[in-house]
Amino acid sequence: MKNIGIFSILLIVSIYLLGLFSVKEIYTEIVIEAPASVVWEHLVSFKQYPNWNPFLRSVDGVAAEGEPLKVVVQPLNENPLTFKPILLTVEKNNELKWLGRFICPGFFDSEHTFTLMKLSETRVKFVQKESFRGFLAFLLWDTVEQRLTKGFYAMNRSLKHISEAVVQKENV
Repeated sequence: MKNIGIFSILLIVSIYLLGLFSVKEIYTEIVIEAPASVVWEHLVSFKQYPNWNPFLRSVDGVAAEGEPLKVVVQPLNENPLTFKPILLTVEKNNELKWLGRFICPGFFDSEHTFTLMKLSETRVKFVQKESFRGFLAFLLWDTVEQRLTKGFYAMNRSLKHISEAVVQKENV
């Protein structure tokens, strides 16, 4: 009986450590025919998210480093999930990044990054990625990856659509 207890503790600690040191990542990208400033404005205008974003249904907070956010994410055809990340990086026309944690550090941590790579004055590559660490991330990866990847692509397409619509309207 004592050996079963020791084995169980070692197994739990091993899985926890594996989750801490293994990183899982979702990566998507899309080219948007609009200046970085136009795309950026949509990214940081959090109050407008319900009008265009099919994945991040709402974001409450201010786009400033160190600020807390309240984010409601809703993968396609799924129930919404609310979490409260902290903004790590806000680099105008370049990068927006936040860190979310579930329960405590190392249990389920996610770092979400939006990057604008300037290809020309009127064209950017938008990269959306999320890195996961932690015990739960390791255990739930297959489910998490499938659901979120679809949502990332849906958001990317919507961001492309509204950003390019602004440029077309300006050119008329």
